[in-house]
Amino acid sequence: MKKISISEFITLSAHHLVFDVRSPDEYNHAHYPGAVSLPLFSDEERKVVGTAYKKQSKEMAIKLGLDFFGIKMRSMVEEVEKLCNRIQPNDKKILVHCWRGGMRSAAVAWLLNLYGYEVYVLEGGYKAFRNWVLLQFEYPYQIKVLGGYTGSAKTETLQELEKLGENIIDLEGIANHKGSAFGGIGQMPQPTQEMFENILALKISEKISQQKIQWFWVEDESQRIGNLIIPNAFWDSIRNSTLFFIDIRFEDRLNFINQTYGNLDIEALKEATIRIQKRFGPNETKITLAFLDENNIKAAFEILLNYYDKQYITALYKRENVEHLIQKIVLTEINPKSNAEMVLSSQKN
Repeated sequence: MKKISISEFITLSAHHLVFDVRSPDEYNHAHYPGAVSLPLFSDEERKVVGTAYKKQSKEMAIKLGLDFFGIKMRSMVEEVEKLCNRIQPNDKKILVHCWRGGMRSAAVAWLLNLYGYEVYVLEGGYKAFRNWVLLQFEYPYQIKVLGGYTGSAKTETLQELEKLGENIIDLEGIANHKGSAFGGIGQMPQPTQEMFENILALKISEKISQQKIQWFWVEDESQRIGNLIIPNAFWDSIRNSTLFFIDIRFEDRLNFINQTYGNLDIEALKEATIRIQKRFGPNETKITLAFLDENNIKAAFEILLNYYDKQYITALYKRENVEHLIQKIVLTEINPKSNAEMVLSSQKN
C-alpha cells in the first residue's frame, strides 16, 4: 500500500481504476468522477460503527467493523478482480480512497494488496480531494466568454471552437441543463451541487494541464444553471472576462429555437412557462399558454424570446466596466462552424 498526494492521485486516475470505499449514501451524494463504488460498510453498518466509536471506544468500533468486513472480503476481491479484468486486464495498479484516508481505505487496501494488487491510497481521502476542488475555483484563469441572445447557438458554436483547437469548458454539459427555465426539458437529471463542482474542477485542471495554458472558453451563463450554482470565485472571473457577443437577427434565432425545442413535450413547455410567470407577466403567460395549447410553438417562442432578450440585456449591463469587456461580432446567420471561425477571426483584428 502506497499513500499518494492528490496531484499524484489525479494523474494516476486517468489510467487506472479508482475505488471509493465510502458508504453508498456518501458515494451517491458526490464522488470522485469516474470512481467505482466499493463500500466497506453499508449505510446502516457505517452508523453502527460510528456510534460505537463516539460512545464506546475506538477498539469496539474496530471490532464491529471487522465483523462487517470479514464476511465481505471474498466478494470484494472478486468484484475488483472482475472489473479489473474487464477494464484494465494485465494492470495490477488500482487507486482507493475513503473519507479521510483512514481505516476504511487502509482495510480495503490491505486486502487487495494481499491478493496481489498494487494499491495506491489517497492521502487525506475524499476530504483532501474536496479541498483541492474548491481551490481550483480561486485561480485567476484567463477566460474568454462566448455571449449572445438566447437562440444564438452558443453551445454549438463552442463545440465548433473546440474542433478548431480551442480550449472549452462546457458548463451546461456538465450541469445537464441548457440554462433557461426550459433548459432541463429532455435532459438527464442534474448532478448534486458537490458533484457538479467535482466534475468542473477536474475539467478545468485537465484542460489547463493538457494545453499548458491558463485560458479557456466558456458560454455566458447566469450564475444559476437549473438547480446548480457556479462557484462564486469562478463566476466572478467569468463576469470580469472579455465577452465575445455574437449578434444574430431575432428571426434567425426564433427559427433556431423553434427547431431545437419545437418537438419537446407541450406539457413540459407549459410547466416551464408557468414557473417564470411572476417575472414574465400574467398577460404574457396567458397568451403563451394559449399558443402552446393550440400547438402554435413558434408564436409562443416569439413571446418568450422577447422576454429572454430583455432579461439578457438587463443582466449584461449589470457588469462592471461592461463597455470595455464586450466585443460585438455581427453575424448574418446561425451557422456554428462559420460563426466559430468568425469569432476566432475577430480576436486577430
